[in-house]
Amino acid sequence: MADDEERKKKQQFIDAKKAEVRARLEQAAAQKKGKKGFMTPERKKKLRLLLRKKAAEELKKEQERKAAERRRIIEERCGKPKNVEDASE
Repeated sequence: MADDEERKKKQQFIDAKKAEVRARLEQAAAQKKGKKGFMTPERKKKLRLLLRKKAAEELKKEQERKAAERRRIIEERCGKPKNVEDASE
């Protein structure tokens, strides 16, 4: 008899724990449904796209700046290029 009572108490304890966990999970699910996150997958995708565009623009500007700097330094060191096609032999 003592064993039966002990088993019943254990089973009640286990059932109480299961009910507690189930209630916690239901509450979490209800909160998730009610409140949508700030960064939805669509927003993340759009943000990534904008960041890639911005990075591409910055890279292009940097390349143009380097090319202009290179031309300026070449002109400074060598002078302006002369037109050799119109020169006489």
